[in-house]
Amino acid sequence: MASESQKKGAQSPETRPLLFLAEYETAGDVFHAAEHVRDAGYEKWDVHTPFPVHGMDKAMGLKDSKVAWIVLVMGLTGCTTAFLMMWWMNGHDYPLVIGGKPGFSLPSMIPVMFELTVLLSAFGAVFGMLGINQLPKHWHPVFFSDRFERCSDDRFFISIEAADPKFDLEETKALLEGTHPSHVELISEEVEQ
Repeated sequence: MASESQKKGAQSPETRPLLFLAEYETAGDVFHAAEHVRDAGYEKWDVHTPFPVHGMDKAMGLKDSKVAWIVLVMGLTGCTTAFLMMWWMNGHDYPLVIGGKPGFSLPSMIPVMFELTVLLSAFGAVFGMLGINQLPKHWHPVFFSDRFERCSDDRFFISIEAADPKFDLEETKALLEGTHPSHVELISEEVEQ
């Protein structure tokens, strides 16, 4: 008679779904499919394309990026910091009167203000984009699919994550199949017991 641990070992491992991955052949197909997924109310989903598709942000219902606001704040911070730094250093902390010129001279400050504005704006753009996009992301469940390798070549994909509040195995699969993909795949992972 087999022990309890041997019975468990003989059973197939349980799996839990991670996401559905639907494959499309053209940009127009994935564009219209994205509109259907958006209208269905899904929140945790994405479109994967080999090149940018014009209008995809609107088709997905995405809001404008917050990166521009981050860049604006960082640029103003850089400009203000440069101005205050030079005003303090040249006018109060260590004034050098050369040729009768005042310690506070705006024209002499403009190059440094410009450079610090550009520097902090660039840092804000790069690190703001990385933070908002939660990058670097070294692993994602779509990488379990062998078909997904064509995403960088000539295929288009939509992935709907199981973490989405509306995710249901049957309803989500029916929604994706209703958009006429060439292939729909459920990606799962094994769960240790």
